[in-house]
Amino acid sequence: MYGEPAERDRSSLFWALRGVRGIASPPALILTTAFVGFAALCRDAGLTWVEASFMTATVWALPAKIVLVGAITAGASLPATALAVGLSSLRMMPMVVALMPVIKGPKTRTGTLLFLSHFVAITGWIFAMERIETVPRDKRTIFFGAFAVTLTTINTVLVALVFNLMGQLPALATGALAFLTPVYFLTSLFGTAREASGRIALFTGMAALPPAHWFIPGFELLVAGIAGGTVAYLAGRIIEGRRLA
Repeated sequence: MYGEPAERDRSSLFWALRGVRGIASPPALILTTAFVGFAALCRDAGLTWVEASFMTATVWALPAKIVLVGAITAGASLPATALAVGLSSLRMMPMVVALMPVIKGPKTRTGTLLFLSHFVAITGWIFAMERIETVPRDKRTIFFGAFAVTLTTINTVLVALVFNLMGQLPALATGALAFLTPVYFLTSLFGTAREASGRIALFTGMAALPPAHWFIPGFELLVAGIAGGTVAYLAGRIIEGRRLA
């Protein structure tokens, strides 16, 4: 434990390197693999490698980027796209609220926490919450920041490289790589969902998308999300009620 003298006396560099080493953890490796598919998805959508890399660095959550690329491909209006991307990222707010007090040290500045909050997504949150208790309080921002910044940088560079190499791959291989992104998205959300409503929402949202696109094109992502989420919430309440009965 970090309360032992040997752990308390470790330098900031030691904890930074330990955070960097976290990019070899299973969640980080899975995410990196998914970004290979994201590069293929961006190329197929007609984006440039600069745009794809910029999105990777600035819109860190992968589902939000998928929503953005999908909206661009569908020709959705800018307000609808901005609202859909913003709503898809609202799920990060509880993660930020839960994580920031945990990694905050005695002398941590508010600006540092605001900067680190940009990197809070499913992968970073799971990695931090599983390991942060073993890190001294005053070294936690360094530990998490080293992991998060390194992971983001690697994936940004990876997207640029894969995007430019994609044209040399067979069409079947490109399609398979692009398929990694939705697979990662679905499996990660399904695996991290703690309530039945969260799992049901994945299927109700997908089921609501075709009719939403038919009746309200341009706002289908927003409508499908609200409709599917509402149905999933009600179904989850019914299931939980029967379990407690």
